[in-house]
Amino acid sequence: MSYAYHVFALLHDPNVFTWNTMIRGYAESDDPSPALHFYRKMSVSCVEPDTHTYPFLLKAVAKSLNVREGEAIHSVTVRNGFESLVFVQNSLLHMYAVCGDTESAHKVFESMVERDLVAWNSVINGFALNGRPRLTENKHVNNSLLDFYAKCGSIREAQQVFGEMRERNVVSFTSLIVGLAVNGFGEEALEFFKDMEEQRLKPGEITFVGVLYACSHCGMLNEGFNYFRRMKEEYGIMPRIEHYGCMVDLLSRAGLVKQAYEYIQNMPMRPNSVIWRTLLGACTIHGHLALGEIARSHLLKLEPKHSGDYVLLSNIYAAERRWSDVQTVRRSMLEDGVRKTPGYSMVELEKITELLKLEGYVPHTANVLADIEEEEKEQALSYHSEKVAIAFMLLNTPPGNPIRVMKNLRVCADCHMAIKLISKVYDREIVIRDRSRFHHFRAGSCSCKDYW
Repeated sequence: MSYAYHVFALLHDPNVFTWNTMIRGYAESDDPSPALHFYRKMSVSCVEPDTHTYPFLLKAVAKSLNVREGEAIHSVTVRNGFESLVFVQNSLLHMYAVCGDTESAHKVFESMVERDLVAWNSVINGFALNGRPRLTENKHVNNSLLDFYAKCGSIREAQQVFGEMRERNVVSFTSLIVGLAVNGFGEEALEFFKDMEEQRLKPGEITFVGVLYACSHCGMLNEGFNYFRRMKEEYGIMPRIEHYGCMVDLLSRAGLVKQAYEYIQNMPMRPNSVIWRTLLGACTIHGHLALGEIARSHLLKLEPKHSGDYVLLSNIYAAERRWSDVQTVRRSMLEDGVRKTPGYSMVELEKITELLKLEGYVPHTANVLADIEEEEKEQALSYHSEKVAIAFMLLNTPPGNPIRVMKNLRVCADCHMAIKLISKVYDREIVIRDRSRFHHFRAGSCSCKDYW
């Protein structure tokens, strides 16, 4: 910095960029105090600070632990209109937190319209550094933590956060209800919805998405239609495309594919690709070729290059042993330049398969929709990516540790059956996140109760 200072001293009319460079340099040096001196000289020289000046200056204040100086600079940012900028707010938040003024840090955080990762890290670090590691009085933090655990598949930790909250709002209940539904605990989700109603909290659109999703994934057909009716009649919430999508999914999972198609035709809005893809997936599972082709024709208009649609249609043809049509679909994929997302890894799985067969495992070769021999089908099932991932984790994690796997496709029936047995044989909790939900495997059973 001494060399930089000598060069700076030779300049006759330094601009704001040059002043900022010096302030930043001192802020990042071992002795940040000259940064404040340069800021005062800058003001005397009638050079107006810009949006970069204050973050550098506040960094210097944070390093010097001079909270009074920081408060003065905070006042200037308010007068200059820079306080609303995210990087200025983050710098103020960091400064107050480092200086031990957690209340002021929290006030800045609460006033922020947009909170990025830096803001969250700063407020969490500030509370932790100042002897307040549990963040328990802050609804926003608690709700975010609850949502974070639920989306990571750690639903019991999410429930623990919910249980420790002294004050819960609609967001708290909604986050837990949606989290439980996605993680396969639909009945518990509906219990919490009842608790929410008993506390006279008014559910919102997202709350009902979670409720309908829970009904869909638990096979609660009548309950789902009842909640859909109540959403409109009791709470005045007009259903959106997401709610209609849940209803189509509810009918499809129950095997009522024709009724699902009729429901789509009677919707008051144009169905999107997600809804048609839900129907196509149901046609694959329940064997409705004609409706599958209809769904595919709509998807060709909406999203013609989606690889999953080709695969689903190909699977319908394969299940009907119409191999020439399978080849036609695969040829069209090549011609259209569409590639199926492949599995990623391969390890030796024969030992695991042997242990599973002792527990009564019989490979579900119907899931291998290819015109190959039975033995080849069994081998192909062994190398499904979730089995590969679990085998890797069994080898590389201590006994008893939970195993978490994220999968980009829907888990097949064979893998689902095998993973239940793996959880029993190896005494592990295994959490699988496929493209639409979580499966929690423990002691030979799954949270979805084999309904997904």
